[in-house]
Order: sequence, then C-alpha cells, then structure tokens
Amino acid sequence: MERLFGTDGIRGRANCYPVTPEVALQIGKALGHVLGASGHGSCKAVIGKDTRLSGYMLETALTAGLVSMGVDVMLVGPVPTPAVAHLTRSLSADVGLMITASHNPFDDNGIKIFGRDGFKISDLIEADITRHIESGELSSEHIRSDQLGKAYRIEDARGRYIEFAKSTIKNHDLEGLKVVMDCANGAAYFIAPLIFKELGAKVIKASVEPDGYNINNQCGAMHPETVGKLVKKEKADVGIAFDGDADRIIFCDAQGRVVDGDRILAMCALSFKKQNRLANNTLVTTTMSNLGLIEAMNKAGIKVDVTDVGDRQVIERMRKTGANVGGEKSGHVILMDHATTGDGIITALQILSLLKQNNTTLAELADCMQEYPQKLVSLKVKARKPIESLPTLSRVIKQAREDLGTEGRLIVRYSGTENKIRLLVEARAPKAVDAWIKALTLAVHKDLGT
Repeated sequence: MERLFGTDGIRGRANCYPVTPEVALQIGKALGHVLGASGHGSCKAVIGKDTRLSGYMLETALTAGLVSMGVDVMLVGPVPTPAVAHLTRSLSADVGLMITASHNPFDDNGIKIFGRDGFKISDLIEADITRHIESGELSSEHIRSDQLGKAYRIEDARGRYIEFAKSTIKNHDLEGLKVVMDCANGAAYFIAPLIFKELGAKVIKASVEPDGYNINNQCGAMHPETVGKLVKKEKADVGIAFDGDADRIIFCDAQGRVVDGDRILAMCALSFKKQNRLANNTLVTTTMSNLGLIEAMNKAGIKVDVTDVGDRQVIERMRKTGANVGGEKSGHVILMDHATTGDGIITALQILSLLKQNNTTLAELADCMQEYPQKLVSLKVKARKPIESLPTLSRVIKQAREDLGTEGRLIVRYSGTENKIRLLVEARAPKAVDAWIKALTLAVHKDLGT
C-alpha cells in the first residue's frame, strides 16, 4: 500500500488513492478503534470541509465509517480549518476532521485530523490509524444497531467561531478601515467578511462565490496580485487574501504591494515584544524564511528559532519551547495565545488591530525588515529520487553554496503535498539569484525530467 499520510494529513487527487470514499470510510472506522469508541455517546467527532465538489463524497464516507463504530458526528459544513480546530475543543469532541486540500487546485482534496486539544494528531496516532487500515480487520460488527453513532448538523458552528475570533482583539473595533477581502472561493467565503463587517470595517468582497470548482483559481493567497489590483482600484487601506481553507494569509498594502508571511511574522513579533507578550523573546520560523527577517529580529533583540519546512514543524517546536509566535513565509501564522494552528482570520484581526492602535498604514508597519533578493521556483517532476543521488543537481548545489557563502543560501526540497521540487535561492546580489536558479532548473530537467 502507498503511504497514507503526508506532511500535512492526507492529500491527493480526489477519487484516486488515498483520497477515495473507500479509504475515507476506513479512516472513519480506524479512528473509531483508536478512540476506543464503544457505542452512541462514547465519542464525538467534528467534521468540517472547504468548498470542493469532492467534499460531499468524503464527508459522507467519513461519517459512515465513524457512525458504524459508534462515534457521534457533528457536521459543521464549510468552515476554515482553524475553525474545526477550535470547534473540536469548544464542543468537547474527541477528534476533528477537516476535508480540504488547502491551497491545491479543486481536483485535489484531503483530510486534516485534530486531536481533542485542537492540535494536529501526532505521527504515532497517524501510524496507528494506518496500521488498523492495513491490517484488513476493521470490523464494526461488535457495534450493535442500538449502539451506532448519530450524525448531527451543528447549525450554530459558524457563529461559535465568529464570536471566538472577534474576542481575540478584545474591544478594538475596525471602524474606518476599508478592506478588500479575497476568500479564494474557499472555506472562509461566508465567515471572514462577516467577522470584519461586524467589527466595523468596510469590506469589499472578492472570490466569495464557490461553485465546487473555482477554489484557489487565480485568486486568494496563491495569487495575491489579484487582490492587490482590487485594492488600488477601490482605494482601500488593506488587501487580505486567504487560501482555500483559510489557515494561511497574505496581505497587500494600499499600493497593492504584497506583504508576505515573513513581514507578517516580523510585525507580530515586534508588536508582542513591545507589549511584553513575546514568550521567551523568541520567534519560530522555517528555513524558507528570508535572511532579512532573521537580521531584523536580531537587531530588535529577538531570538529566531529555525525549523524544517511545514507549519506542523513550527507548531511542534512552539509547543516544545513555549513560544507563542511562529509561522512560515507562505502565510501560515501561528499565534499560540489564540489558536492551535495557522489561522488567517485571527492573524488578519491582529494586524488590522495594530493599524488602528498605532494609527498607521500597513506599508509603514511592514517596513520593519529589508528582504534579501530571493526567488522560489516549483517544478513538476516525474519521480522523487533522493536529491543526493542526482549527479548534476548535487554538483550544482555544492557549487552554489560555495559561491554564495555567508552572503546567501539555497534550499532544494520536494514538496510535501505535490509531485514537485522546490528551488529557493537567496543572495545580496540579484544577479547571483537569477544565475543559480537557472543553473539549478537546468540540473533538475537533466536529472529528473519535468
């Protein structure tokens, strides 16, 4: 059997392994075993989803598997991933499942699983689920008809999360701010504009008409230039772009310039430090963050803890060290005082609250770090061979590192969710960035084919 779990839950092409109704049914049954369900009322699960057409298929199959094992299921419909994490705790559920492929195209889908504490489940639990499925012995015959679980629609689920999100900025209203909000035709399409409107902001909505196919399609955090153009057209103060499940966010300032995850992290860390709220005086980020972020934090006397790529890696480090601000350049921002996972809506509320409190603009607030020139390229590959086994690519990587020295860096890694290889080059000299990206791209074509 192919590997079931990837770096962020289960993900792949919808209706192909592992994202099939058959596998989803088995996951539901396996979770029942892992949770120790013994019949109706013994365990509860929350299931949310984004707006992909295949979500109906997976929701139904997961529900059937869980109910067959005596687990009660609370269906909350289309909500952001962080809402599922919050609702799992709020509703005292034993597990939360989010059906989403995040920033991927509509024809992909997946499942993210949260424990009762609102954090993504551990590798050990993933392995336990996989073991139960691979055993081929997932019987539910011991659950009699009167012990079967029940499935409920939780009508006030959105309202619960809306009030929670608003509470994270206490009494600070957003009146006077004009905001363009691109919801990527995804999970935040209804919730996000409503939250900011209720707090007094004037909200211009974009990409809020999901049809099952248009999620992330030339919109949202993967295409911030779209919201940037609309900000300039509408003469708005800020542009906000979420990805398909709203666990990541990218901003645009009033001139339509992109403000990515690194600058968001810098703004949050500096603000928290000023308020004496930055736990351990530390920011946690990944190897993909710009060297300029690290320089800015060092200058401000803030320690930077660097992890491998992935919001899960960041969260695990934050939990281990007690840090409360962390995230990724891609827009995952984890504010542990409020959330157990990346939360685009809560991050947006924090940043807009900062604008109001300081009577400043996003451009001024984001001008807190100087980025090194950087280029990131993603290339589709036919196979994911070990990078060290690729002769041309290994040689070019070695040459590039020797050339860049301490004045730059490069990262070559496979995507954790797609059949792609990522090439990142960063240096003080823009010409060096372009030259080494070109050399690395040619090496990938030669060794791996595209």
